Formats: sequence, structure tokens, C-alpha cells
Amino acid sequence: MTIDFVPRVEDKLSPIERLEALCDEGSLTLLRSDVRSRRMGEKARAGDGVIAGAGRVDGRPIFCYAQDPSYLGGSLGEQHADSIVRVLRLAGRANAPVVGFIESGGARMQEGLAALAGYARIFKEQVTFSGRIPQISVICGASAGGGSYSPALTDFVVMTERANMFLTGPAVVKEVMGEDVSAAELGGPKVHDRNGVAHFVAATDADAALLVRDLLDHLPSHAGGAMPAWRSSDPPGYDPGEPVPDSDRQVYDVRDVIRGTVDGGRLVEWSARWARNMVCGLARLDGKPVGIVANQPKFMGGVLDSDSATKAAKFVRTCNAFGIPLLVLVDTPGFMPGTRQEKGGVIRHGAKLVHAFAEASVPKVTIVLRKAFGGAFIAMNSRDLGADYVFAWPQATLGVMGAKQAVGIVKRRDIAAAEDPVAARDAFAEEYTDEHLTSSVAAAEGYVDEIVPPADTRRRLIEALRTLEAVAQPAHGVRNIPL
Repeated sequence: MTIDFVPRVEDKLSPIERLEALCDEGSLTLLRSDVRSRRMGEKARAGDGVIAGAGRVDGRPIFCYAQDPSYLGGSLGEQHADSIVRVLRLAGRANAPVVGFIESGGARMQEGLAALAGYARIFKEQVTFSGRIPQISVICGASAGGGSYSPALTDFVVMTERANMFLTGPAVVKEVMGEDVSAAELGGPKVHDRNGVAHFVAATDADAALLVRDLLDHLPSHAGGAMPAWRSSDPPGYDPGEPVPDSDRQVYDVRDVIRGTVDGGRLVEWSARWARNMVCGLARLDGKPVGIVANQPKFMGGVLDSDSATKAAKFVRTCNAFGIPLLVLVDTPGFMPGTRQEKGGVIRHGAKLVHAFAEASVPKVTIVLRKAFGGAFIAMNSRDLGADYVFAWPQATLGVMGAKQAVGIVKRRDIAAAEDPVAARDAFAEEYTDEHLTSSVAAAEGYVDEIVPPADTRRRLIEALRTLEAVAQPAHGVRNIPL
């Protein structure tokens, strides 16, 4: 596999330009005086290779750093690590986000164990502040060894199209494994946006900086802090129910439902190409950030499997760590059956999602669009798992399994004895649906709080989240553990 992107000279910014592109104009101040000298062309002192600073994004303080690949390949030495550790500690003390632009060959060989110890100190600080302040990594070029581990410990990872990251580079892979592979094939964005390592891919350094600014506008400065509020804006003028077919066997793109519901129809989708049967992302409702988790019928019918459960669990825990309310859109036939899933530990991975929703203390609102069956009904934030509100569209069906599968078990003898087994099964299925699966039955039994027409979805969700603002518990101190 190769990438067809050919980088242009203007796509690549210098380390200082990356920080300036991130911060509000004129707000960046550097934390190392010798770096200022470097900008004026003087020789850098040994042990450097990173620029650290503080600035603002839309008026809010942040801390940031950018590794310099022109100095020993951006490799990390003891003093280089000292600068990053200092930035992390300052960000933690100031309760402000930290953004790192990563481009490093890994530990500096000339410094041996001192370089490895430097990475360990960085990892410890990152874990210390995990879930307390937002940590964002932007991979701008080649990042190897610890240069890959460090981003994986942060909350959000952005890769540019010229970037690659791996624990061991192509040369080592060829020598040890006999495998001839390019850097892009080994760890380019087309690899890591499909395995969940990279959450976003941007075309250029400047695009990555703008994406991070947008991302920060959906996050508090720290756990328990105030959410950034914007003026509410209407979604595109269509009923969010329009994209959804009447037949539950027809597919559609759940993102069209999301766009018809959230402010401006805008979704910042997280890990868009990993486990595409699950959509996760940040949006706004009534001007305030929400985290969205939704089954995606366009891929695999929206079924839950190991990857989609792990993906959603990680996103839910990130939102919970920073106090972002959760909106869950459900349309799933259940968990994927079969030996491959069972051998792959679907029970273990599915339990991650159940655990994530059950422990989340942020406001959680679920709406069933079309169907919710079996264990997936529970795992997708059911009322008894802890949802504050559960709504359903009028046509939604909810139960242990679909009607035809259910009657195939409970009515198998009657179906077998019928003159026309197919017609008998269809009749029994219709009867079973009316008695057990409709949203009206679920509402009457207390598993659904309210049946909401699709056209009224946005208004009702906004009202629900407003009522929960007063009772929402801050998530300060919740560690965002990588899954």
C-alpha cells in the first residue's frame, strides 16, 4: 500500500510557525530564551531540539511545544525532555490544555539511558494529568519509538498527511523481520486512522493547527471547568427523520440524522475511519458542546463488534473525563455473532462499553431511532445502565431480538405445523412485534421515557440537557485511561 499524497514545500511549517498557527495572533510567548536566539540564526546549544511556549486559543490560555527535526532529527535528550516536562507541569498548575507538535526520531542515542529516562519522565507527567487537562498531539513528520508512545497517552491525536509513526522503523523491520516496507506503509495516516491510533488526519501543518483550535473550542480548559459556549445556530432545514428508511433492512448514514439535529449541522468526527459501524464525535446543541455516540447502519448494519465497542468506550471515557454531556443515537440489531468475534474477545470488548457508560457521571441522553436489540440495547446506554433520559422515535422497536428471530424460537413448533410456514412466521412476527417490541410498549413498561417524533428531536434533546445542567456532576479527577 502506498499513499498518493505528494507533499509540497509550503505544506511544512517550521516548529515556531506551527505554534504561531495554533495560537491567537500575537499571544505566543516562548519559555526558553535560547530558542529566541535560534530564531535569529544563532547556533543552538546541545541538548535542545524543542520549542516550548504559552499562548491563547480564542482567548483561553494554552501551553504548547514543537519538536525541531532540524536538530538531531528532533531526537529526545535529557534537556529536551526537561522542556516538555516543564510545559506539562505548567499546564497542570494553570489548569490549561497542552498541545504538542511531534516530529522526532525517538530517544537520542548519544545520551543513552538519560534519553530513555527523559521519555519515562514525560510519560509519568502525561499520566499524572490525564483526564485533568486536555492533552493533544499533532504528528507532523516521522515519529518513532517514544515519539509514538507519548502521543498515544494523550487524549487526541492528529496526523498530517506527510506524517508517520511507529515503534520501530522500516530499516529495523527489514533487518529483524525480513519485511521490506515503506514508512507510509508501516505507519502512515492511512494505517493509523484505520486502527484507532490517530483520531484525526489533516492535510497540512496549518490545517492541523486549525483543527486543534476547533477541537479546543469543544473542550473545557480543564476537568470540571466551564464549557465554551457559542451562539446557538439552527441545523440544515430538514427533518432528521427524512434520511431514515421505513424498512429496518435498508441502510442510511446516521451522520445525516446528526447533521439534521445539531447546531449548524456540524460534527467534528472522531476516528472516522476506525470501526466505521460506530460514529463518535463532538458537536454543539444550543451552543454547548456534546459528545455523540451513534450506531452507523451504513456499515455492517450498525451491528456492534469488538472494535466498535472499544472505540465508543474510549470516546465515552474521554467525554466523561472532561464533563462533556453524551448524546447516544441507537439503531443496532445487536452484537455481531460468530466464532471470529468470540475468539477475538467480543465479550471483553463489549464489557468496556458497558463499563464506560455505567461509570459516566455526565448527563447522558439516549434516543432509539429504529431498533435496539439484545445486549446492544443495554450497552448503548439504556435507562437501567444509567441514562438520564431515554427517548424513542414512534417506529422504533426494542427487545431481546428481532420479531422473526424471536418467533422462530418461541413459536417453532406452530410454524413447523402450519400449512404455509413462511406466512405463519410472518403472522406470528407481526403479533410478537405489537405485543413486545414497539416503542409504545417500551414506554408503557418504563424503559423509554417518551416517544418523540423525529421532527421534534432537536427541541426535546435541548430541553433534556437543559434540565440536567443543574444536576450534572463535574468529572474532575476522572483518569482517561487508554483502551
